[in-house]
Amino acid sequence: MPTFRHASDLPVPRQAVWDWHLRPGALVRLNPPWERARVVRSGGVAEGSEVVLQAAVAPGIETTWVMEHHDVTAPERFRDRMRRGPFARWEHLHAFEALSAGRTRLVDEIDFTPPLGPAGALAAPSITARLRRMFAYRHATLAADLEAHAAAGGRTLHIAITGASGLIGRQLEAFLTTGGHRVTRLVRGTPRPGEVRWDPAGDWDAAPLDGVDAVVHLAGEGIAAGRWTEERKRRIRESRARGTRSLVTALARRPHPPRTFISASAVGIYGDRGDEPLTEAAPPGTDFLATVGREWEAAAAPIAAAGARVVQLRFGVVLSPAGGALAKMLPAFRAGVAGRLGSGHQRFPWIALDDALYLIHAALLDDRYTGALNATAPDTPTNAEFTATLGRVLRRPTLLPVPAVALKLLFGEMAEATILAGQRVVPERLTALGFRWRYPALEGALRHALGR
Repeated sequence: MPTFRHASDLPVPRQAVWDWHLRPGALVRLNPPWERARVVRSGGVAEGSEVVLQAAVAPGIETTWVMEHHDVTAPERFRDRMRRGPFARWEHLHAFEALSAGRTRLVDEIDFTPPLGPAGALAAPSITARLRRMFAYRHATLAADLEAHAAAGGRTLHIAITGASGLIGRQLEAFLTTGGHRVTRLVRGTPRPGEVRWDPAGDWDAAPLDGVDAVVHLAGEGIAAGRWTEERKRRIRESRARGTRSLVTALARRPHPPRTFISASAVGIYGDRGDEPLTEAAPPGTDFLATVGREWEAAAAPIAAAGARVVQLRFGVVLSPAGGALAKMLPAFRAGVAGRLGSGHQRFPWIALDDALYLIHAALLDDRYTGALNATAPDTPTNAEFTATLGRVLRRPTLLPVPAVALKLLFGEMAEATILAGQRVVPERLTALGFRWRYPALEGALRHALGR
């Protein structure tokens, strides 16, 4: 029966590490983005409680795991025993060893028996390699999250989030709840417990949000999901400007509106600017996305007039294999049939997903964060440099460029405004505020996100 073990030392007290594992969102944060696992149900960490996961065991093949917690001894250990799943046997020990008052050793130890008897035993080395990759990611993410939460000094907030089911929103909710914050999801459909219905296209009653400390607004129609038609451009524009206006108008009417309003924006507000360095002081562009960006940011005026601190985060491409631009690129890169797009000279502003979360967290807690902020990494590579770096991380060739004319034929105006356009964005204000990027360099960010 093979045994896998991974341990790391964390510069936080044992109780803090234990509490983190007990809170909602822990499983979401621990799941590597390349694993495509989904938490179906979690009963928390209590003797006999169950966790149900839907996970991929191979490309296109999913299975259900039913895990039962036992040997729960706070704050020392707990075990997960597989009751149903793809292995003949699986038992996972989570051990928390106090090294000192402020340091903890986290130990993950898994005893497993592959399925299919002697034939399955041949897969044990590849299973161990997959676990090594997974737990390196889990421990690195946990350490960074705990450090970010420790910096908050125990301060917790009640935060409402739109777009909580999106790429950033899912992880943001999980990250905030593991830090002890209370999160309310704003949804457009029928609300479930812990959710509030809002209407991005009209009037709605924001009374259920009375007492909320902050709102993080991430909702919006996808920009690069396909060729732009006039109808699609209308939806993109209205989902941002009209949706933001509907949200802040309803909030501003309340007797005590949220003290902080953080809204996603995008570097597209600058238009295609070549190699011109673009700080937050740079004027906006004039193309479609720049117009959308200007209207998007201007729509927050009512909540600012009501006294809220407004932060507008001009995001670059948020890197994660779980969604967004990187997820769309990966199949071609993994197949070795990718290359630069167009000339490759266009700049590629980006930010690691975890840095996007830590930036939102900092903006929630620090009143110095206000107005427009370039939410990108310090360095903005060209498309050709990005392509070469991703190929190097994946160990795949990147020798097949895609001509600009082909992209324009396939995607029309969308290609010109997103794929072939670029901005050399400089996060001047974040640097001045002392924000610390976990992943300031592209290669390090990709290696973490892809488990490479």
